[in-house]
Amino acid sequence: MKDLKILGTGCPKCQKLAETTEAAAKELGFEYQIEKVTEINKIMEFGVMVTPALVVDGEVKVSGKVPGVDEIKIMLA
Repeated sequence: MKDLKILGTGCPKCQKLAETTEAAAKELGFEYQIEKVTEINKIMEFGVMVTPALVVDGEVKVSGKVPGVDEIKIMLA
């Protein structure tokens, strides 16, 4: 099971990253758990200074932008 985290305060870009990530995981047929991390201190623990960010299995894959579904599929594979 993939552990996915969306780091961000809940802004429209953060919401879009969550939607895009979920779509990519569904297209790949992965079992996944998605968590939205909104507390600044917890976001900073990942070393992220610019949101939104995507964390896959504990590793920050992207920060500061919203990649497309195909880009996220590569990050999840």
